[in-house]
Amino acid sequence: MILFLDFDGVLHPEPCYDKTLLFSCLPRLEAILRDFPTVQLVISSTWRESRSITELRSLFSADICARIIGATPVWKDIPDIVEVIGYQRHAEIEGWLRLSGEPWKDWVAVDDKSYLFKPFLRNLIKTDPAKGLDEHAEIVLRQYLAKALA
Repeated sequence: MILFLDFDGVLHPEPCYDKTLLFSCLPRLEAILRDFPTVQLVISSTWRESRSITELRSLFSADICARIIGATPVWKDIPDIVEVIGYQRHAEIEGWLRLSGEPWKDWVAVDDKSYLFKPFLRNLIKTDPAKGLDEHAEIVLRQYLAKALA
């Protein structure tokens, strides 16, 4: 199982004017991931456009950063997939899956912007951008992972 992870509106509120709140929801995500040790991470956040994968990994605890296996391509680099899918973040995820050589892998996306995905997508866990990964989103994600990995 691969978890495609957005940062803004997931790991902290968006907008995040108070820099002390940056990554305030990361401990919650890491606790969830520790309960599901087979889940791998791919960064789908726009942060990947201005930071290296090494810099992105450094934001996470050692045990979790070891599970980050990459970052999605930028939609401009995969125009053929964007044209077919029609939704930017969803296309970027599909692009990563195709480039990985394992497009059949099960996946879930945690993101605050549902309009970047096909409507009614079952493997999208939407967070409230003002709160990030709050208790409600945690419950939904845990239930999704438990069912998918059963």
